[in-house]
Amino acid sequence: MKQNKDNIKYINNYLFNKSFKDFGEIQIRHYRITQDSETLHQWVNMEYAAFWGMQGYTLPQVEQEYAKLMQPDHYDVFVGVYKEQTVFVLEKYNPQEDIIGDLYSNKQDDCGIHIIVAPPTIRIPNFTWYLFNTIMDFIFQDKTINRILVEPDIRNKKMFALCQRIGFRLDKIVELPHKTAQLAFLTRTHFQKLTSIPQINKRSAMNTLDNAVSPQQSVSHLQSKIWVKANTLLVKKAICEFSHELLIKPKVLQQLDKGWNHYQIQTDHSDIHYQFNAKPLAMNHFWIETTSIKKSEAGQPKALDAVLFIKEFKTQLAISDKHMPVYLEEIISTLYGSAFKLTKGNPRSKALVNADFQTIEQSMTEGHPGFVANNGRIGFDSSDYRTYAPESGNSFSLLWLAGHKSRAVYAATEDLPYAKLMEQELDTETITSFNTIIKDKGLNPNDYFFIPMHPWQWFNKLANIFSPEIAMGNLICLGYGPDQYLAQQSVRTLFNSTNPHKFYTKTALSILNMGFMRGLPLYYLGTAPKMAVWLEQLLYNDPYIQETGFKMLGEIASVSYVNPYFEEFGTHNDYNKMLASLWRESPVTAIEEGQQLMTMAAFLHIDDQGDALLPKIIEASGLSIEVWLCKYLKAYLSPLLHCFYHFDLVFMPHGENLIMVLDNHIPVNTLLKDITEEACILNPEMELPEHLKRMYAPVPEDVKLLSIFTDIFDGFFRFMSHILEEHASFPETKFWRTVAENIQDYQERYPEKETKFKQYDLFASDFHLSCLNRLQLNNHKQMIDLDDPVALLQFAGKLQNPIAIFRKDLIEVIS
Repeated sequence: MKQNKDNIKYINNYLFNKSFKDFGEIQIRHYRITQDSETLHQWVNMEYAAFWGMQGYTLPQVEQEYAKLMQPDHYDVFVGVYKEQTVFVLEKYNPQEDIIGDLYSNKQDDCGIHIIVAPPTIRIPNFTWYLFNTIMDFIFQDKTINRILVEPDIRNKKMFALCQRIGFRLDKIVELPHKTAQLAFLTRTHFQKLTSIPQINKRSAMNTLDNAVSPQQSVSHLQSKIWVKANTLLVKKAICEFSHELLIKPKVLQQLDKGWNHYQIQTDHSDIHYQFNAKPLAMNHFWIETTSIKKSEAGQPKALDAVLFIKEFKTQLAISDKHMPVYLEEIISTLYGSAFKLTKGNPRSKALVNADFQTIEQSMTEGHPGFVANNGRIGFDSSDYRTYAPESGNSFSLLWLAGHKSRAVYAATEDLPYAKLMEQELDTETITSFNTIIKDKGLNPNDYFFIPMHPWQWFNKLANIFSPEIAMGNLICLGYGPDQYLAQQSVRTLFNSTNPHKFYTKTALSILNMGFMRGLPLYYLGTAPKMAVWLEQLLYNDPYIQETGFKMLGEIASVSYVNPYFEEFGTHNDYNKMLASLWRESPVTAIEEGQQLMTMAAFLHIDDQGDALLPKIIEASGLSIEVWLCKYLKAYLSPLLHCFYHFDLVFMPHGENLIMVLDNHIPVNTLLKDITEEACILNPEMELPEHLKRMYAPVPEDVKLLSIFTDIFDGFFRFMSHILEEHASFPETKFWRTVAENIQDYQERYPEKETKFKQYDLFASDFHLSCLNRLQLNNHKQMIDLDDPVALLQFAGKLQNPIAIFRKDLIEVIS
């Protein structure tokens, strides 16, 4: 029914009131152009309101726009008021009278809404949720309305998170004149169902829906042009990485200008081959011209297909019939994810230069730079992907369980007893609620540890496999926690987006991804906090480590649940790693105001338009590339050199494991994570505490330095130097010279270590090529043995060391 739009009539007449015991009353009234436009004008010109589409509007333009909006009978505008302050503007319209009505199967009882919320001034927990809840109640008070429609810009992830928390179900993506939008619907029945369960309703609605993604939505990104692009990029990567690992051997057909060549690679079939143009770079790496890649079969051109590419090189890749189907599934899953990333509308690299930590994390278009099948996540269905994959940008709540202390093991640093941790991670109301659930079962809460778990793990593994423990009361499902989390690129590491200063939570997640079932073993978690303390005592008092600013994100607490049915099958059995969580320090607590966080993996990011992020970061710093690299290497490489040469200590310092701290876009220090399973002591004479004896790794002498050559030079610098040459015209020889100078500066700083520098010579002419894809092709379920990290390594020849030509004694002889 049409509302009266006489502004004067409604100046002091509220249309709707709703009270909440938490903080008071929210009221709704009509929008008053002369009084409310000034406030709205301030909002729409702030950065957070970019998706409202009115940035740059003057006050008269805002007044004119809303006068125009309110003219049609089917359009109303309201404001929400809290303590005499405007807290939201709500636009309500009839979709059948709007352009949107032609883009979906509309219904007579549909109601469309647009919402803009005031910028936060004082933080009130869950306040935005209460605003949205009030708006839904207000709309549904009209009994003629049965379904509410929203259509946010597909890039507006925060709005989707809020809508999904209320209970909206995602639908198709549509093209509007001013934006690409995604439809989402909330029915009266579903909203009433959610609001009747207050414990769940205050949590993420994504966790309560039977299926948050429609069948059509799960494949909406699988478009022919996008699929061709995804396949082309993956074939390009496969050629580069399989050639690098000497699995396939490109043959030069023609030498081109400026170091470029025209190559051909022959498949296992005599009538199928590929040709491409590439420039060979250091360490047997190819800079491939994407558009030059052509496939020929029996003399006829064929479309590029990454799955067929793997099958056509099956013999050369030495992959068995047993392993091939699963590897192909990981390839297809990688393509599926790539197509999604190419269509989702991430910010361009230029915009990411000043973006926040989680925006950057959600915008990455590539997984591990070396692995071809790098986005398997086998176990996730298409709905899980949209819900839990980091690139989806959706937040979700953790599910909390109570594990009986006869089964559950809690380990932490001395200053973090269990009760203190729970008080930090959960509010008093939630703790009381969880304890009440246990008491209502006639059990004692003091006999249990609370365990946060990934929702996927509960629904897909624990509720079934741990059903005997649940039936006996040893394991109790408590419901969802109050905070929202965002998956990081490692998928099972979760960032608290509600309270960023709270700990990271890392949970067991039994999906198969890049050669591992992603569980968490008690064998490692039980000693993780003690390892964190021991490493801090070892490193943080060292003057050079202090100088570089190198820090570790301590894994300061863990809780594991032992399933007695599977305990006898060994610590690394997948069933013994299904129910465990780890708390790690948040990087947000380790930076100063104004500093920026991003994983080092972001330095390799190239957006969907082909623009690289790293050159834009360097440009924004105002420094030359050489000077910027010097500061980066001092923050990243220098402390790792010191750990190796001074402490016989190595980590796994790949791009996703390192979080860079930037100040005015200049690297100032690094934060290392994922220490528990990956920190190793190489010296058998190092005195280790009894509980940390597992840290010693018996590594052959000629393999020890691969912790730098493989993990840093080949695993990261190889790609970084390529990006700077291709996208910033910075020759790779200058890059490697800068690396060499950093190492020489360190060696000159510690002349007393000369013998060790010669024993483990970073300027050696070559080093063993340790192959990641060969590991995955050989065994897609266990690439390495965690108890013997060298045993399963795959070596294939040697790589020429790109800094060997810069060793000082050689330069002196030449000069």
